[in-house]
Formats: sequence, C-alpha cells, structure tokens
Amino acid sequence: QVQLVESGGKWVQAGGSLRLSCTASGRAFGSLPTGWFRQAPGKERGFVAAITANGGSTFYSDSVKGRFTISRDNAKNTIYLQMTNLTPVDTAVYYCAADPDGDYTKDYDWNHWGQGTQVTVSS
Repeated sequence: QVQLVESGGKWVQAGGSLRLSCTASGRAFGSLPTGWFRQAPGKERGFVAAITANGGSTFYSDSVKGRFTISRDNAKNTIYLQMTNLTPVDTAVYYCAADPDGDYTKDYDWNHWGQGTQVTVSS
C-alpha cells in the first residue's frame, strides 16, 4: 500500500504562484509513476500532470502546460507541483496519485490517492 499526503494548498491572488507537495509512505515510492489531478466545484476530477518513476519524463494537460511543473525527490518520497501565473480557473481541490494501470490521464486508472488540498485563486 501507498499512503499519500498533500500539502501547500491555500488562497492566492491571480497571477501568483504556489507549490504543492505530496509525501508518500509505504511501498517503494521511487518505483511508481505519480501524478496530480484536480477537481473544481461541480466538475469531474481531471488530469493535471504526471511524472515517471525516475523523473525522466513529464506530462501535462494543455490547460497547465507552460505554467505548472511537476517534479519529484525520491530520496524524500515527495512529489511537487509548482504552479505559476495562477488564474481563478485553477481553483480546485488538488489530489496526488500514484501507480497508474493504464491511461495516466484517467483518474480511474490510478491505484493510490491522497486526500486532496484546496487551492483557491481570487481575481
């Protein structure tokens, strides 16, 4: 089993930056691809970014490409999501996930989830 705990979510003004963290415990975290999803009020949870186990490759949704950066530190069992140039559209609960089975852009293909952290961007 893998336990994931997100942190770093808070209120921020539009144009600002924020870094989310997700710390893992349990099964060998360094062997697992990981990712970030988000769920805005009234919407389905959607893919944000993913990173391979060794950090060599990253993937982003079109809506965040160029503004968000996913990274990981396997020595610390932690992944990060650096978010810049935030807009109110980025307001959501952000979830980290680990160990996808297939399509990494589909939330149902991920096996482990954190509890989420709220990011609120005001205009």
